[in-house]
Amino acid sequence: MERAGPPGPQISPGRASGPEHDDTSGWVRDTLLSREVTDFVNDQQNDILVWGGNVQDSEAYQVANSLRCTKFPFAAAIVHTPNVSSTAMSVVSRMSGTTSPVDFVEKLRSAIAQHKEPLERIQATRAEQQASRSLREQQDSAYERSLAIDRERARQRREEEAARQREEQEAAERRAAEEKRIHDLAQWKQWRARSIADEPGPDVKDAVRISIRLPSGERVIRKFAPEAPLDELYAFVECYDILNEPAEEAGEVVKPEGFEHQYGFRLVSPMPRVVYEVDAGGSVRDKIGRGGNLLVEPIDDESDEEDEE
Repeated sequence: MERAGPPGPQISPGRASGPEHDDTSGWVRDTLLSREVTDFVNDQQNDILVWGGNVQDSEAYQVANSLRCTKFPFAAAIVHTPNVSSTAMSVVSRMSGTTSPVDFVEKLRSAIAQHKEPLERIQATRAEQQASRSLREQQDSAYERSLAIDRERARQRREEEAARQREEQEAAERRAAEEKRIHDLAQWKQWRARSIADEPGPDVKDAVRISIRLPSGERVIRKFAPEAPLDELYAFVECYDILNEPAEEAGEVVKPEGFEHQYGFRLVSPMPRVVYEVDAGGSVRDKIGRGGNLLVEPIDDESDEEDEE
């Protein structure tokens, strides 16, 4: 006896029997287990699904009642009938009592032949539907991948544009800061040059005579008051180009607000090498003595690293 299952192209023979029935054992041995029946059922071209049960079991008993089985042993061929409904399963062949293997196979073959064409049509329709679904899924998947790629490219373009704008803004800020630094440095030099004391005259006997080699190669010789701070010597080198300009009448020059001036060079005695740091303080006489030869040595990151080592 076959239990109804989900719709499909298979034709399903079912059987129900009772062990107390006299014909059951012989029917099972001589018919169901015969070479003719087993070969036919196992042939994959027939698309047969087998279900069997004993009416002493509640499930087989319920199935037997639903199929109005009145004589045992009993077998039936159940097939999906799409002309009835999309899920309808119908009994297309009934075999009650003992049946020879030849008659059993013939009845199954006849039922299959009668219903094979509509089953093949629905199978082809479902295969086509499945192929269409698979194609749509592949198209949807390809579209989603393409959309994800487009979104990623758009995100990268936005990030690149934002990075470019940041770089341009930072470059503009650096240029503005450098322009302001140059302007403030020029203003500071104008302001500081006015406070540099004049060179001592011949009446100052203990004046300190210093020879300075500038980065341009020019040598400058000048006297400084002995009590002049070392910063005065640095300021003279920093403002040398201003001090060399022709004197002009000019208005008041003030120190640029918020500008922290730093000297971009150091004064060095070559032999033996002695660095006169401006931050060390002290007077010209205390640091250099009665006179000396100095080099103007520009400060850069590499020279700073060497000094630290």
